[in-house]
Amino acid sequence: VVYVGTGSAPIRSNVILGKGVYKSSDAGKTWTFVGLKDVGQIGAVKVDPQDPDRAFVAALGHPFGPNPERGVFRTTDGGKTWKNVLFINDRTGVVSLAMNPSNPNELYAGAWRGERRPWTIISGGPASEGGIYKTTDGGATWSHLTTGLPQKLIGKVGVDLAPSNPKRVFAILEAPDAEAGVYRSDDAGATWQQVSGQASLIARPFYYTYIDVDPKDENTVYVNDLAFWKSTDGGKSWRSQPTPHGDNHGMWINPDNPDIFIQSNDGGANVTLNGGRTWSTILNQPTAEIYAVAVDDQFPYRLYGAQQDNTTVIVPSLPPTALGVDDPVRLWTQGPGCETGPIMPKPGDPNIVYGSCKGEFSRMNMKVGQEQDRWVHPENRYGHAARDLKFRFQRVSPMEISPSDPTVIYYGSQFVHRTRDEGVTWEVISGNLTASEPDKQGISGEPITRDITGEEMYSTLYAIRESTLEKGVIWAGSNDGPVHVTRDNGKTWKNVTPKDLPPGGRVQNIEVSPHRRGSAYIAVYRFLLDDWQPYLYRTDDYGATWQRLTDGKNGIPADVPTRVVREDPGREGLLYAGTEFGMFISFDNGAHWQSFQQNLPVTPVTDIRVHQQDLVLSTMGRGFWIMDNVMPLQQVASAVAAAHGAAVQWKPGLATLRPAWRTRHSAMGSRPGEPQYPAPGAYIDYLLTSESTQPITIEILDAKSQVVRTFSSDAPARPATSDRQAAADEDSPRRGGSVPVRLSRLPGMHRFVWDLRYGTAPGGSERGGGPLVVPGTYQVRLKAGELVETKPLEVKIDPRVAADGVTIADLQEQLDLLRQVQATSSEARGAAATIARAIERLSAAGGNDANVASLKSLQSKLVTAGGPYPQPMLIDQLSSIARMAGSADQKVGRSTFEYLEELRKRLTAIQAEAKKLDPSIPPKD
Repeated sequence: VVYVGTGSAPIRSNVILGKGVYKSSDAGKTWTFVGLKDVGQIGAVKVDPQDPDRAFVAALGHPFGPNPERGVFRTTDGGKTWKNVLFINDRTGVVSLAMNPSNPNELYAGAWRGERRPWTIISGGPASEGGIYKTTDGGATWSHLTTGLPQKLIGKVGVDLAPSNPKRVFAILEAPDAEAGVYRSDDAGATWQQVSGQASLIARPFYYTYIDVDPKDENTVYVNDLAFWKSTDGGKSWRSQPTPHGDNHGMWINPDNPDIFIQSNDGGANVTLNGGRTWSTILNQPTAEIYAVAVDDQFPYRLYGAQQDNTTVIVPSLPPTALGVDDPVRLWTQGPGCETGPIMPKPGDPNIVYGSCKGEFSRMNMKVGQEQDRWVHPENRYGHAARDLKFRFQRVSPMEISPSDPTVIYYGSQFVHRTRDEGVTWEVISGNLTASEPDKQGISGEPITRDITGEEMYSTLYAIRESTLEKGVIWAGSNDGPVHVTRDNGKTWKNVTPKDLPPGGRVQNIEVSPHRRGSAYIAVYRFLLDDWQPYLYRTDDYGATWQRLTDGKNGIPADVPTRVVREDPGREGLLYAGTEFGMFISFDNGAHWQSFQQNLPVTPVTDIRVHQQDLVLSTMGRGFWIMDNVMPLQQVASAVAAAHGAAVQWKPGLATLRPAWRTRHSAMGSRPGEPQYPAPGAYIDYLLTSESTQPITIEILDAKSQVVRTFSSDAPARPATSDRQAAADEDSPRRGGSVPVRLSRLPGMHRFVWDLRYGTAPGGSERGGGPLVVPGTYQVRLKAGELVETKPLEVKIDPRVAADGVTIADLQEQLDLLRQVQATSSEARGAAATIARAIERLSAAGGNDANVASLKSLQSKLVTAGGPYPQPMLIDQLSSIARMAGSADQKVGRSTFEYLEELRKRLTAIQAEAKKLDPSIPPKD
């Protein structure tokens, strides 16, 4: 029985929001929501070891505003009902819990006023409210423990007790100056003493502040903080231990063997079996928090993003070579900038990449790898009040490369900056485009600890976009509300903020329509002000008027904050929205929305790109995601538009087919932490409006209308080798070649991937393994009862292969050779089978022993004998030719044709000799 509390209790400005508690009763196979939707961030869950229906939840509350659902909640019926057993006030919640395993009615709670504003961090409040609370009757009553603890202000509190001696309780807490540190009680909380005031144990307390006691040794204690600390003398002295990543947040210690524990940090989770001397890897978990995504124009394209608390990262959309990858980390490339980004390649030259690190612009030539810092203003901004800075750069500062001139780059503080020489010189092309409220320009961090990392830099720009249709039409949005536009390349700007948009929100994203001049979309994120509503707007007149596209009733729920909106460049009015809780789609320019989650984890979607008909996402917690080929969605949007508001009359048939690249790489994604790269091939989508009562077939035809390959709904099902592969027909994009595909007869949109290969026998087959088709024009024909529809499909040469000098004529010659080898191999296997039957027939009839011996000799020339290192005979020699000639896109060596001709002559001679020995053998059987 497992309980999970959602929401990240270290309340960064980019915090993952809480949505209550989930429970599994089958060890994680299935989950059920069990309530507490409005308690915000959950800091701890404790389950009675003697009664799994009895559990306690530490509820911090909403991270950006007051709410009454805070404190400690208890269930006694497995989550069916909950009772708030400890409530302090609507701003002070509980972030930590400790339970006495030998007496589950005894619990300690760490109470904390933890709250954020876009311009500051509030960590701490009166000691009369925060601090440590204790119950000895399972939460029915609580006492506030104060003796020996700070009396004025208390901030974040971590608490734990020693299972081997429950009277010993440890706490780590934030407090002013020397009062902060580790406290210990040896009398079950009645009195406390500070045992360590070591400052490094309480660094950035709002973000860390965790303490855990060894289950078998009351003197061994751990603190997770910026570093990972261990004490073996009851908390008096501490030494640091290395972990695979810094910024440490918690641990679970095996109660039976304390040398085994799981430790978590900003890089992931890692396991030790020897008390922390060595650790498992963190590179096997898809948990990356990516702020935004950019793409380049090479093939295959790369994704660029900045990963929270790591580096910028560049990854390919497909495996970059056909060699395969033993270690997926080898696919990653670090670029310029740092964890905040943004990072983006220069259009037309992906070797040049621009990056940013908390407002510091840089350029990198990836061939050299040196980062050239070219800041707008070389002022170290850490530790300053915002009002004292010349330029206010947010931690995630906006960058935009002009779509009309790749030498022009825009960058945002409270002003729009522009460079025409990659950052060597900068000019300011706007006035202050923010609300710029003076009372929000101070020092971040109150009332105890200063914390100024740029996240709380308010009244700065957060989004800049230039129109792809009109040069010099530039939009800018700030993180305190205003939206501006210039139509004269920055000479004059106009405030075009929607009149009904409440003030102070972050203009998280601006999308300038790729289809209509004067049209743009904005996504405004007001959750940092504790406003959960979705705010998407559209203007069609350069911001003179706006229409809100999210009223809470037209598809995106009223409590789902929006982060990003994009219009599909291939279809006007097809919109994609990324929210705090996943993806939504609109086929009618925002009038209606529907969930578009599919198999995407429920996680914040931070950015969206539609590139080469792929939908590319960055997420805050699950890395990059790609939906390959959204052309069927464009077709749906076209049908919706044609209906003019009436019910759409769907027609069954094939979707428009995206050109397929003839590439060679392997599918990936079977191991944790491995990219889920699809196998190469052509994506074929078809729609059925009702279940087909007759078999469905799809035929691939070449330019001469000859059948290359046939697929059918009557094909044998693929045997499942794992739970993941059980739904084999739904997983076809993941498959490699040579796998039978069974088409679905069910209503709905279906996709499968043709691997661009012929069948194993000439004329087409449902089995793969044949040679690759030559780039060119093909047709796909769908047959479903009376429905027959044919659509063109273009197969393109891999541009990297073409650049290497291989031509389509070379590939045609290669195909012709491989088809000859295929036909000859089929003929040779037939000859071997015929000879085997002749041997059996003559032996059974008591025929000429010499003839039988001669036939066996002929058979041995065709079929390789068993045993170690046998000599490969004719059939295997043909397979060797196919393997060599078909292993790559290439101009086949001349010797290959000569050797094939030699083998064909040998085969003809063997067939003739067999006919002499047994005249009943038909010619060339």
